[in-house]
Amino acid sequence: MKIVVLGAGVIGVTSAWELSRAGHEVTVVDRQPAAAMETSFANAGEISPGYSTPWAAPGIPQKALRWMFQRHAPLVLHASADPVRAGWMAKMLGNCTSDAYAVNKSRMMRVAEYSRDRLQALREETGIRYDERTQGTLQVFRKPEQLVAVQKDIKVLKADGVAYEELDVAGCIAAEPGLAAARERLVGGLRLPGDETGDCHIFTQALAALAAEAGVVFHYGTTIHGLEGTRGRITAALTSAGRFEADAFVVALGSHSPALVAPFGIKLPVHPVKGYSLTLPIVDEARAPVSTVMDETYKVAITRLGDRIRVGGLAELAGFDLTLSPRRRATLAKSVGELFGGAGDLERATFWTGLRPMTPDGTPIIGATATGNLWVNTGHGTLGWTMAAGSARVLADLMSGRTPAIRSDDLSVARYGRGRRATAPALHPQAA
Repeated sequence: MKIVVLGAGVIGVTSAWELSRAGHEVTVVDRQPAAAMETSFANAGEISPGYSTPWAAPGIPQKALRWMFQRHAPLVLHASADPVRAGWMAKMLGNCTSDAYAVNKSRMMRVAEYSRDRLQALREETGIRYDERTQGTLQVFRKPEQLVAVQKDIKVLKADGVAYEELDVAGCIAAEPGLAAARERLVGGLRLPGDETGDCHIFTQALAALAAEAGVVFHYGTTIHGLEGTRGRITAALTSAGRFEADAFVVALGSHSPALVAPFGIKLPVHPVKGYSLTLPIVDEARAPVSTVMDETYKVAITRLGDRIRVGGLAELAGFDLTLSPRRRATLAKSVGELFGGAGDLERATFWTGLRPMTPDGTPIIGATATGNLWVNTGHGTLGWTMAAGSARVLADLMSGRTPAIRSDDLSVARYGRGRRATAPALHPQAA
């Protein structure tokens, strides 16, 4: 079967890889000059199944009100009359219940745990390297109430059989010696030993190169104007390089996905949530993190990537604005400075921002749409790198008529109750 994948971020490239491995003829189209040049370029570097947690959680509405008056708030809401944003926020608030949180977190962890397994298999199969480490994630708490609040996460971890360790301050420092100087700031932590780290940009470009060697055709520097067809079937992708005809189309355009499919009556509740990162060269190895440390107070991840430290996080609802905010930079610098002061050179840090495609329930949208040959793989929010390999395999299985290794019926757009089908007729390679 001939398939066009729209988007060459980590989701699009892993999708193309898996579809190619399944025997399909795959073409990838992206407006950037290379793979992983937007949201996948400088993310936090975490592969954290155990930390796959919905932003929509009990208590978030009250916290959001308090954060409005804080200089270093982890979430910033900009005033807007945009009805799309208002509708998305209403759906997100509707998921801020204990029951919804438990369902959403468990669903996200299902995808993320599977994805980690798929990434490990891909690494063994290809020998791909990307400054990876497999030493877990340590979530550190500065306030006693955070120790209490994390118990709801531990309950889900325990129910899903995910390994974890509750640590006191000494245990945190034993896991991450660089935290020794920040001892007085900490009250404890939660360690997830199964988590990994790595450079998403390096990984995606390396996998794209492997995919190209395997026959996947990449069209970079190509603007996608729209899709041609009806609500029943897409016939071509319309681009600056002309029409790309195919048997099936995969939309993996992150935050830009909803606009592309909207003309066909498909409403994807995916909204851009702006995030930031700093990348610092390490100047003192003894003070640097060995893996990922999540600063719960600021929702900032501090990750070791080779001879660099990646400091990423924060969430800002600002539409598609990509302006770099000095205030957000200060928050990232404050977090890493307080926990790993002197480990990296902030004066030589690279500052970046990107748009995470968020769904109101935190779970990505993977699978068929009501338009028979149009598929989507988007909405991974802050966990695109964590969920990429598994999401791609699920999609490839569904498109190839195979039963995925994990439950997938609640991953499609149908879960939002718009009458969309959770599955579509399978399209087999021999049908091309």
